[in-house]
Amino acid sequence: MAQPLGDQPAADGPPVIGARLQALRLSRKLSLDELSRRAGVSKSMLSQVERNQANPTIAVLWRLANALEVHLADFLSVAMEKTTSPPIVLVADHAVPVIRSPDGKCELKILGPIELAGRLEWYRLTIQPGGTLVSAPHEHGAKEHLSVLAGQVMVQSAEAEQKVRPGETARYPVDVQHALTNPGKGVATALLVVEYA
Repeated sequence: MAQPLGDQPAADGPPVIGARLQALRLSRKLSLDELSRRAGVSKSMLSQVERNQANPTIAVLWRLANALEVHLADFLSVAMEKTTSPPIVLVADHAVPVIRSPDGKCELKILGPIELAGRLEWYRLTIQPGGTLVSAPHEHGAKEHLSVLAGQVMVQSAEAEQKVRPGETARYPVDVQHALTNPGKGVATALLVVEYA
C-alpha cells in the first residue's frame, strides 16, 4: 500500500522518488498513460508518486523499473551528486520495507540493501501460528538459509520437510517449490537469507 508523504522526505524517512521517476519517464518520452500501461500501475498512482504524495511499494517499484528498463536501485540510490557516503548508514525501523502475505500471517522485513536484490537478500521473517509462506521456484541454483530465533518453522523444499527450532539453521534449495510454515501455537521469528547462483 502506498504511504502518503509530504513535499519533502524526513532525513531518516523513506526515500522520495518522484523527481527520479519523472526524469526517467520524460527521458524515454513516455506519457503517464503509456507508463501506466507498460507497468500495470494506475495513472493516478504514478501521478501521486511523481508529485511526492505517495511512496510506492517495492512491488510497484519493481514494475516501474521493468517498464523503464532500469535497475530497481536507480529509484532508491542516494542523490547522484554525492560522491562520498558516510562510514555508517543507519536505516530506521519505519524505513525498512515490509512484504506481507495476502492473509497477513507472514511478514518479511527487507533487511538487505536494494542494490543486492537478485544476488543476495536477507529478511526478518515473522509467521503467526498456522501461517504458511509458499514460494514458487527461484532461479536455478538458488538456496535459502533459515535461522530460527523464536518458535518453530517447518521447512518444505520439494518433497523434503524439516522442523527447525530456535538456534537451528536450515539450508535448502529453492529452485523448486518451497514453503515455510509455523506449526506451533506461538509466533515464529527467523532470519532468512536468499543466495542466488
